[in-house]
Amino acid sequence: MLKFYYNPRSPMARRVWQTLLEKEILFDPILLSLNGDQLQPEYLNLNPFHHVPVIVDDGLRVIESLAILDYLEAKYPTPALLPKEAEALATVRMVQMVATHELLPKMISLISETEDSPKCLQAKEHIDKVLKFLTDCLGNSSYFGGEQLTLADIVAGCDLSLLPKLGVSFSHYPKLNDWFERLMQREAWQKTELSTEDFEKFKRVFVKLRSRKLTNKHRVHPVQEEKT
Repeated sequence: MLKFYYNPRSPMARRVWQTLLEKEILFDPILLSLNGDQLQPEYLNLNPFHHVPVIVDDGLRVIESLAILDYLEAKYPTPALLPKEAEALATVRMVQMVATHELLPKMISLISETEDSPKCLQAKEHIDKVLKFLTDCLGNSSYFGGEQLTLADIVAGCDLSLLPKLGVSFSHYPKLNDWFERLMQREAWQKTELSTEDFEKFKRVFVKLRSRKLTNKHRVHPVQEEKT
């Protein structure tokens, strides 16, 4: 049986989790608390970069959520979550990339910065640009790429689901709002959506890890300290 290493608070892990549920793939869930268990030798043998998610299927190890989604689509093609038409497929890929590279990094500022800080204000402007772009990509379709759920909906949906919890409303983006409510009604979504409590835990852990990284980045090396 496919093994799925994950933490439910991870947006990347929820992408894979939802895909497994939507495709009705049987899997063995292996929960990582991320309190150090991701740094144990057994897990580092699976992913030397100590991130979630990871899947192991028929002896094949796959890391990185987008690679995992492509693997699941190819290995378990029913129901199909990628369109065949060139234009629709391009839309799906664009949405996946924009959500991953343009949206998620800016959401970090909403979590770690004060609301009136320059970084936070700049992040909100960029997020507005992303949401307008996604609205254009959606057009008059029910989902990104057509009338059936796609991997783009799963990827973008996991990321966008954090925005209301961070005080960003979809009220100015009515098409996106309707699309988001459509996603929220799906059984797989209801099983994987973060509760308010889990989201607050996610924020606390994220801020703590980020603070630790910044401290290590600016710490003076002992040799340098002696020279000064």
